[in-house]
Amino acid sequence: MEQRVYLDHAATTPMVPAAREAWLQQSAEFGNPSSLHASGRRQRQAVEEARELIAGLLGTRPSAVVFTSGGTESDNLAVKGLFWRARATSGADRVVTSSIEHHAVLDPILWLEADQGAQVTWLPVDSVGRIDEDVLAATLADPSGVAVCSVMWANNEVGTVQPVHRIAEACRAAGVPFHTDAVQALGHVPMDLGELRADAVTLSSHKVGGPFGVGALVLDPGLALTPVLHGGGQEREVRSGTLDAPSIVGFAAAVEHAVKGQEQRAFHLVTLRERLIGGVVASVPDVIVNGDLGTAPDERLPGNVHLSFPGCEGDLLLMLLDAAAIDCSTGSACTAGIPEPSHVLMAMGRSEEQARSSLRFSLSESTTEADVDAVVSALPGAVERARRAGGARAQVS
Repeated sequence: MEQRVYLDHAATTPMVPAAREAWLQQSAEFGNPSSLHASGRRQRQAVEEARELIAGLLGTRPSAVVFTSGGTESDNLAVKGLFWRARATSGADRVVTSSIEHHAVLDPILWLEADQGAQVTWLPVDSVGRIDEDVLAATLADPSGVAVCSVMWANNEVGTVQPVHRIAEACRAAGVPFHTDAVQALGHVPMDLGELRADAVTLSSHKVGGPFGVGALVLDPGLALTPVLHGGGQEREVRSGTLDAPSIVGFAAAVEHAVKGQEQRAFHLVTLRERLIGGVVASVPDVIVNGDLGTAPDERLPGNVHLSFPGCEGDLLLMLLDAAAIDCSTGSACTAGIPEPSHVLMAMGRSEEQARSSLRFSLSESTTEADVDAVVSALPGAVERARRAGGARAQVS
């Protein structure tokens, strides 16, 4: 197979050996975890042990961990479920969220606004992608009618980390349920959900080296919400569907690997990230580094590099790098291939041209100095070709 430089770990990352081994071993078992016979009980035991492991690693209670099919389902369950429950019990119809959310949160909220009559308050962000806490405070000064506040822990495009502990505290003081999408944060920043005390936290397996198709919503056991899926009610009557025991076991193994190696991994990634940024800035004229430039865990994800190349189309630049055996992204994989500017960069005050000229490089523990150097070597030529192509198109039009 062709040797490629894979720097798109924010989209998905390869399964770590521990998760692969756990998945394979459990997949040899059979039985429905909801069945009462011995085979079913064995599967149920594996699921519950995985639930306890994840809860212990993240500082929460096992009863809080609700298994789902992944981050998108967890986000939908949190946002829609909390909104519907609040509207049914108190008539609340307000949703508070940031303008840079992942589409798994953004699109459900837009749907609630268009189809369900939700009143949405969009929290603005500054030039690095961090929310305006003064606007949040002003919004929560009158919390009546607010059904849910949802702000991501760390941005999937530019890597900026939000002040989630202060947001959670502000929502708690106002009596407003707080949900955070922590898909990008898990394994990259310190995470103690008992300390955070958010009402709902979204996690995804394949972002931390686990199998596809499984994730969790860590939901306060004392908080009721309206289910999105109805059926057997397998997960606390909150989420229905037969539990995928092998994937859940693999997910738990991946979380263990991610959490226990977080600090060492972050040091490794920050070192490589700064090497990549420094190399590109030195070799590519006019490049713009997006997001917080800090190196602390509460500033930027350690493995995120997001760059804009004025005069280039990001999609063309991506394909030129792809031809050079380098995998990266123009942003969220969920919207890849759609010719529209990044809503994240637009919210940060970038022009539409800048928003279209950007690439995301996301690193992992498997990334090497050689991988970084390959990108630094390939980018100047790719950018030059992309700028020539952009200039030619401008002359034709």
